[in-house]
Amino acid sequence: MKFRRSSRLVDLTNYLLHHPHSLVPLTYFSEKYQSAKSSISEDLTIVKETFEQHGIGTLQTVPGAAGGVKFIPQVKLSEAKQFIDELCELIEKPERLLPGGYLYLTDIMGDPSIVNRMGRLFATAFSDRKIDVVMTVATKGIPLAYAVAGQLDVPVVIVRKDSKVTEGSTVSINYVSGSSKRIQTMLLAKRSLKEGSNVLIIDDFMKAGGTINGMISLLEEFRAKVAGIGVLVETEGVEERLVDEYISLVKLTDVDVRERNIQVMQGTYFQLVKDKDKEIGED
Repeated sequence: MKFRRSSRLVDLTNYLLHHPHSLVPLTYFSEKYQSAKSSISEDLTIVKETFEQHGIGTLQTVPGAAGGVKFIPQVKLSEAKQFIDELCELIEKPERLLPGGYLYLTDIMGDPSIVNRMGRLFATAFSDRKIDVVMTVATKGIPLAYAVAGQLDVPVVIVRKDSKVTEGSTVSINYVSGSSKRIQTMLLAKRSLKEGSNVLIIDDFMKAGGTINGMISLLEEFRAKVAGIGVLVETEGVEERLVDEYISLVKLTDVDVRERNIQVMQGTYFQLVKDKDKEIGED
């Protein structure tokens, strides 16, 4: 079927948006649209310029016989700041306070539009790193992990604290919780992670970082590498942080249960992506 150029541009754009970080040979588009490679290259130039102007992302061209084009989702710095500010306002609502000073975040983690935008932010932050898989611990961080993995086009592996017969043999470790100082256990199915994988760790909440530190120790059992660490909310004022290098979207600075007051601020996200504005067409 021969496509008109307008239809070809729409279909090509849709394909790229649904296949982020996948290297697509020009011959694939040429055969699909029954068009010359030179015409496809012109189309890709238009798509690339449009993506960058609107802060959607960019296209990377890989030359050679095994080359092609790859869509890299990215978020403008201004858009990221606006979204994180909105996220802070959402988290600061007094009704989120639970007994013991805990915060209710389930509604946020259950909102696809919010979680997908968070996924794009983390995908932008780690877009220049080699990532084979996204790892999280059950259960609250799972939606965010899948959102990030979807933007990076990689699978998700889930660390659990109890064994599931459907996962077969597992590797388990003991770790010390950073906040309670209690010894706990976490495990991962042997078949879920290949040796030497580059792993992006994603979690919804971090206090001292004991759980994340446990996941790092678990990765050592697979001879896997930590490609990065991203968390939705981190707490401030922790005596001993067990994790040094990480990216957070929001920082919890104070919780007053009696006054029902929650104070948050922007996390460490912009410390990493502050120089990416030139790459993604910052205004």
